[in-house]
Amino acid sequence: MLKKVLALAALFALSNPAYAVAQDKLIQLLPKLFGNSGLTVDSDAPLAGGISHSAHFNSSFQQSFTPFNTALATQLAAVPLPSPASGFTYSLDPALGVFKRSTQSFGPILSDRAETIGKKKLSMGFTYQRFSFDSIDGLDLGAVPVVFTHDNPVAGTGRDDVVTTSNAIDLKVSQFTAFLNYGLTDRMDVSLAIPLVSVDFAATSIATIQRIGTINPAIHFYGRTPSGGFGNQATFSSSGSATGIGDILLRLKATAYRQGGTGLAVGGEVRLPTGDEEDLLGSGATGIKPFVVFSSAHERVSPHVKLAYQWNGESVLAAGVIGSGEKGDLPDQFFYEVGADLGVSKKLTLALDLLGRRVIDGERLSTETFQALDNQSTFPNVRFQTESFNVIDGAVGVKINPTGSLLVDFNLLFKLNDSGLRDTVTPLLGIEYSF
Repeated sequence: MLKKVLALAALFALSNPAYAVAQDKLIQLLPKLFGNSGLTVDSDAPLAGGISHSAHFNSSFQQSFTPFNTALATQLAAVPLPSPASGFTYSLDPALGVFKRSTQSFGPILSDRAETIGKKKLSMGFTYQRFSFDSIDGLDLGAVPVVFTHDNPVAGTGRDDVVTTSNAIDLKVSQFTAFLNYGLTDRMDVSLAIPLVSVDFAATSIATIQRIGTINPAIHFYGRTPSGGFGNQATFSSSGSATGIGDILLRLKATAYRQGGTGLAVGGEVRLPTGDEEDLLGSGATGIKPFVVFSSAHERVSPHVKLAYQWNGESVLAAGVIGSGEKGDLPDQFFYEVGADLGVSKKLTLALDLLGRRVIDGERLSTETFQALDNQSTFPNVRFQTESFNVIDGAVGVKINPTGSLLVDFNLLFKLNDSGLRDTVTPLLGIEYSF
């Protein structure tokens, strides 16, 4: 029965210009969008000497789509986690011998502050973020132009034909994060963040044969038309989804200086590669991120600044050829964050942040004009280059204290530039409870 089903599926694929690819690991979705061996077209025309002609565009496919997949995957692995810092912070009152609230505000949502939670204090929380990515380096993910050239192209022959494609990438990520924060001492916290990630990934490509060097439609075509002619266009599609644990984050933060409401903290984070990188659930590499935080708590306003640098290890997401098993260095990143918390009332805090990161030698995309070998025909195309760039976001949110030690968070993260893989607006919902 299985053989019959497979035979019918193969017959349908050969007789219909719409092709589909079965789901593999999500890292393989783009490389296998056009079939296991790349982008191919059909041909009925023999070469001289009676040798059958099989027209392939595989080499160009690998050169064009592999770096696109690498750029997409490496930047997807940098989806931000909310800060595991506690909204309630306490300090010991020496005169009374008891702990009391050290600030009126409940702190930032995506950034951090120098205050620690307090000795033997514990907070736990859950957040939910939903990313609907719509652009990469300013390029609309709904219409990515890619031109594929024939293997060994030669001007004035059928090999100077090209295939132009318009590609729609639909990428959504849901991230549910559980975190714990515990005060080892009055000046030192240890934190744990565990994300559960769900990725929905789909791609559709409309491929069109551009006859630069051929007149005979039988040389290059996509299946037969209902009238028995030769098709010039085909639609390829593939989709998949995955859900699982993402990369777990461990953090240690210690207050190095504290005078009144002003403090300086230093610490470090370790990202463990616990997420399946081949399903785009994690980075596939260990990350080490030392940081320093300065904050100053006043009666209502508490400004803060955070600087950090993250060293990343090797991952298959950064390999030159996706699916080869090889690994490459994930780009290191420098983080800079500045913001303020406004204690609107004892029950409400407004959090404002500017979040920036410098990606060191990352893969970038840009558009260009492709010129065919006839020196006349031009088509839009993408190109790739390795360079450093800044990703800048803004964030505005509120923390509400409905009762006791319970906090409810709502935040909007919005892009302030077009660099990298971007979602225009990302919502966050969360709760937190302190003991």
